[in-house]
Amino acid sequence: MEWPDEYEKLLFRMSTPSIVIDNSSCANATRVMIDSARKQGILLEAVQVLTDMNLSIKKAYISSDGRWFMDVFHVTDINGEKITDDSVLKCIEKSLGTIHYGKLKCIEGLTALELTGTDRVGLLSEVFAVLSNFECNVVEANVWTHNGRIASLIYVKDINHGSLIEDSNKIDRMEEMLRNVLKGDNDIRSARTLVSMAVTHTERRLHQMMFADRDYERKPIIKTSDDHPVVGVHDSLEKGYSAVHIQCKDRTKLLFDVVCALTDMKYVVFHATVNTSRHRASLEFFIRHTDGTPITSEVEKQHVILCLRAAIERRASQGVRLELCTADRQGLLADIMRTFRENGLNVTRAEISTTTSEALNVFYVTDAIGNPSDPKIIESVQQKIGLNELKVKEMPLIYHQKGHKPTWGATASLGNLVRKNLYNLGLINSHS
Repeated sequence: MEWPDEYEKLLFRMSTPSIVIDNSSCANATRVMIDSARKQGILLEAVQVLTDMNLSIKKAYISSDGRWFMDVFHVTDINGEKITDDSVLKCIEKSLGTIHYGKLKCIEGLTALELTGTDRVGLLSEVFAVLSNFECNVVEANVWTHNGRIASLIYVKDINHGSLIEDSNKIDRMEEMLRNVLKGDNDIRSARTLVSMAVTHTERRLHQMMFADRDYERKPIIKTSDDHPVVGVHDSLEKGYSAVHIQCKDRTKLLFDVVCALTDMKYVVFHATVNTSRHRASLEFFIRHTDGTPITSEVEKQHVILCLRAAIERRASQGVRLELCTADRQGLLADIMRTFRENGLNVTRAEISTTTSEALNVFYVTDAIGNPSDPKIIESVQQKIGLNELKVKEMPLIYHQKGHKPTWGATASLGNLVRKNLYNLGLINSHS
């Protein structure tokens, strides 16, 4: 028996997102529209695809009530320009058209190390010294710090064989030494290490690690920015939602970080809007638990506020951005980190990668208590490492803007928000 053509079309429609990219209706951004059957985690996956392509989301209109997921994203490149390269546009369409939640990152031939513990000056120097002593070559690593805690995802391979580490005794000894390093002298919490062969998206996993470590409950131990995100959680009398409002500095991957936090807390986003203007961002979400119920207690509201603030602050690193580009060699990171430690520099975030035989690393550094590093110390470190290899990059303007007091009174009702989203999704006209 052959299935009717219309039924086959319906099956295809339900399993394959419809992607429309429009460069004509918006003067300063590319409009990306996604229409798909609703499924768990599809919003996070869509936002992840856009942010992984280094696209900035300037506006977003999200609606996934009922059985369908219909979103509009206004995106630009890293320079704030519309996307005009045909190859990039085709890549966006293809990637969004095949989104699948929970896709694993391929790390064939590499061993993944997950580390969490108490942050302190010189910690990374000790971590990478241990890896060097065990003849591990760091291929890629990401390090986040927040509220005195550190989370790191490090991909390594055996220097001698150029493949993953298969010696279980070596792994056990290495884990034990790393755990001791992460504990420090006064760590009342148990430091955690985990060796894995497959993980989810790297930054997604870092959020999960920080959340599991309960960094949101801690108080900062070093000086942080005075411009903290302002988060509010309120009851919405319409359709039994909880309304979440966020106002903060705009930056890349902001929406991704917020949706990660909501997902980790087991909330589902039904409607949302994102607006950015003059380096500020305003985000509004209407959410429920996965069982369909709204937030019902003040204790839970405060928990949501703390977790969302933490998710936003983890990536908003303080300090001077240093970029290292040099030939890779055994023990390179251990030597770099030792130089930082000897000069009193604290690494608040790091992105480390190796391509062929070249190391491409980014570090954000402050002094030991979180203040801006002394330019003379930075220059001294450059002299020791190499002026041509280690370069100082100015922090983006977005990190220096002063905060503005939010005004929740301007928030639209859910009914108006839904109508606005439907209009931006092209489902109603302006007079409806």
